[in-house]
Amino acid sequence: MSKYLKLFTASAIGLSLAIPASAEKLGLGRPALPEEIAAWNLDVAPDGTGLPVGSGDVFTGEEVFAEKCAICHGDFAEGVGNWPKLAGGEGTLADKDPLKTVGSYWPYLSTVWDYVNRSMPFGDAQSLEPDEVYAIVAYILYSNDLVDDEFTLSQENFLDVEMPNADGFIVDDRETSEAHFWTAEPCMTNCKDSVEITMRAAVLDVTPEETEANAAAAEAVPAAQEASAEAEVTTEEATALDPEMIASGEKVFKKCKSCHQVGEGAKHRTGPALNGIVGASAGTVEGFKYSKAMKAAAAGGLVWTDEEMAAFLAKPKAYMKGTRMSFAGLKKQDDIDAVIVYLRSFGS
Repeated sequence: MSKYLKLFTASAIGLSLAIPASAEKLGLGRPALPEEIAAWNLDVAPDGTGLPVGSGDVFTGEEVFAEKCAICHGDFAEGVGNWPKLAGGEGTLADKDPLKTVGSYWPYLSTVWDYVNRSMPFGDAQSLEPDEVYAIVAYILYSNDLVDDEFTLSQENFLDVEMPNADGFIVDDRETSEAHFWTAEPCMTNCKDSVEITMRAAVLDVTPEETEANAAAAEAVPAAQEASAEAEVTTEEATALDPEMIASGEKVFKKCKSCHQVGEGAKHRTGPALNGIVGASAGTVEGFKYSKAMKAAAAGGLVWTDEEMAAFLAKPKAYMKGTRMSFAGLKKQDDIDAVIVYLRSFGS
C-alpha cells in the first residue's frame, strides 16, 4: 500500500469516527409532490378505495380485450397455452384439479381491477386508461356469467358486484394456531431411515389419444344418424322465426364472432362460416379444414339438428373430444336456444 493510500485511509477512518451517531440531515432531496405520490399510489382496496372515476361496458370490454388481452388469455378469457384462464372453473375448487379463475376463485373484484390496471397488458403495463380497465373487467365478469351483456361497470356500482368465492377465504391465524410446531421441543425419535418420492405434482392422461378422440366423436352421434342430412332452412322458415329470439341470439353470438362469421359475405376465420349450419351435415362447409375429431363425427353421420347443436354449444370439449373449438360453452339454456334461432335465420 502506498504512503498516499495509507494517509487517505487513515484520514477517512478518523473522519468517520469523528462524526456523531446522530448526524444532522444532509440537506439532499425534497418532499414528494402530491402528484408524484399519486403516480405511485395505484392500489385499489376491496372497499373501493383508490378507484378512479370512470366506466366501461361489456361490449367495449370485448373489443379492448380482443385487441390487448386475447393473445394470451383467449378471445373468451379461456386461456391460451400456459397463460392463465380467467373464466370458468365454477364449482371445481373442491376437485382434485381445481380451475382457479376470476369467477371461481378470486374473492375481491378490486384485485382484478388493480392487477389489470398496474400490470396489463403484458409488455405494456399501465398503458390502459381507467375506462378501458373498467371495460376489460366488465368483460371478464361477463365471461364468467356474473353479469349480463348490457352491464356497465363504474366506480359507483363496483361494490354491487358479488364475487362467488367472497366467503371462501379465512384469516391466516397460523402464527397462533400452529405455534406449537416451532415453540415446542422438536421430536427427534422414530424418524424414517429414508425419504422417497412416491408421487409427482402432475396430472396424467388428460390428453386423449387420436384413436380415442375418433371413437368418442363417433359415439357422440347415434341420435344424429337418424336425422336427415338434407335438411335446409327456407326463406319462409327464417321469416317465421321469433324476432326477439333472433335479437337475443345476436347478442349471445358476440361470444362466437371472433371465430365465426354469418350473413352475407361471411368468411372462414378460426372456425368455419356458419350460414346454413343448423340442419346441415357436420364437417361439410367447403373451404374449411376441420379437425380429425370433426371429420370422424361427419363420417359417423352427425347432423346439426337443434338437439345436437344444443349439446355441442353447452360443452364443446365434453361433447366432442379432440375438437379444436376452445370455447368453454354456454351455460344458460336460453342463450343456447337463442343462438340456434339466430343461426337458423341464416339459412344459406
